[in-house]
Amino acid sequence: MSDALQAADIIRTLKLERHPEGGWYTQTFRDQEGGSRGHSTAIYYLLEAGDRSHWHRVRDAAEVWHHYAGAPLSLSFAEEGKPAQTLTLGKDIPAGERPQAVVPANWWQSAVSLGSWTLVGCTVSPGFAFSAFEMAADNWQPPKG
Repeated sequence: MSDALQAADIIRTLKLERHPEGGWYTQTFRDQEGGSRGHSTAIYYLLEAGDRSHWHRVRDAAEVWHHYAGAPLSLSFAEEGKPAQTLTLGKDIPAGERPQAVVPANWWQSAVSLGSWTLVGCTVSPGFAFSAFEMAADNWQPPKG
């Protein structure tokens, strides 16, 4: 089975839809406590080769990324006005990959699969709301270090 077919199977099986920032997603959990927004939310998120999570931020919520399957993922994140840091999410811990990463509230973030596809999960607390989501301009980049 090819990697492209595996990604298509995952998209179909998990009923993923296109995400405005790029890639594919579906919400898997929204805490019913904490008002209509909830204390936290969780999604599956898949990036295929050539696709990316464009620079964006969640202004008032921290986001935890979890690596589930496929190739490692390059996750870049930056505090406003500061250079980006990059972490590789994956399973090869001795090589420096990590199974999860935390992006603080209001920090810019962007991600790309380092292979044919990557499946991750993202947990947002307080719960994700598109009203707190901001996409950067297409050509925006954090300052160089």
